Amino acid sequence: MDTHDNLLAGPPPTQLPDLDEAREALEAGAKPADVAARFPAYSAAWADLADEAFSTGHAVTSYAFARTGYHRGLDQLRRAGWKGHGPIPWDHEPNRGFLRCLHALARAALAIGEKEEAERCSQFLKDSSPAATTALNGT
Repeated sequence: MDTHDNLLAGPPPTQLPDLDEAREALEAGAKPADVAARFPAYSAAWADLADEAFSTGHAVTSYAFARTGYHRGLDQLRRAGWKGHGPIPWDHEPNRGFLRCLHALARAALAIGEKEEAERCSQFLKDSSPAATTALNGT
């Protein structure tokens, strides 16, 4: 019987906790700005704000919202045991806010001429969750 862990497998997937009240508020139709103000750690609200700003031609505002959600998500990932690398699965719903912010940050960075940052964020998204890359890029 083999009881040894595979040391080459890499870190386990990180799963963020669900912020039920924040998620339920968005699902019930609350404005993302209100949810972000009440639950600033909830990356999905920041992702919604970033998407909304970008869709109306406000790339700098989108960048700011995405960066806020990204950093809030990094804080949560670290508290969940993430060590700076490893899978952040798209199929775990609470991870999606962070992953959407990472995607939005790459998109906005490219739009404002921050090509290197856009490339870093895009690579980070691919490394963290190929499924998120596919879902968010429509490929």
